[in-house]
Amino acid sequence: MRIIAGSARGRRLQAPEGRNTRPTADRVKESIFNIIQFDIPGRSVLDLFAGSGQMGIECLSRGAESCVFVENDRRALKVLQKNLEISGLEDKGRLRAGDAFDALNGLAGRKFGLIILDPPYGGQLMNRALDRIGQIDNLQTGGIIVCESAREDQIQPPPAPYRVEKQFFYGATTVTIITREGEGA
Repeated sequence: MRIIAGSARGRRLQAPEGRNTRPTADRVKESIFNIIQFDIPGRSVLDLFAGSGQMGIECLSRGAESCVFVENDRRALKVLQKNLEISGLEDKGRLRAGDAFDALNGLAGRKFGLIILDPPYGGQLMNRALDRIGQIDNLQTGGIIVCESAREDQIQPPPAPYRVEKQFFYGATTVTIITREGEGA
């Protein structure tokens, strides 16, 4: 795993041991960042289900203002902290240990320009997270949510003003881009 572009380009990141964390495949990661590259600079990012932190760290390297990383697994959190240090971006990252839904509740009232959702495949965590994000409405107008899921998982976006912008398929992985439009759009 390496940082593709930006201020920390080329730095190698660590991955947690074991099978609890599934890092995004390099091909999928590169495709995601080709899609959203112009939506990153200056934005605040929420990396929910952060794992090693590679997605949020890539955003910081590409000019995101800040990133909140949420991760429940203690081993993954230690690796994430190390990866922030390796990248030299630890001053822009905030770690929140614990359950993603408790973290979302604690972040109610805070708006993000970019939210990254990459929970374990095959469950309802993605749709639960999208539902909660819609309820607390913590995506800025014009903001985007990047959802990485298994191809067979059915994504259920929050109701308007949220909408699915695009979907991309990479083997067994689906990337769904959801945007938040302005009121009355």
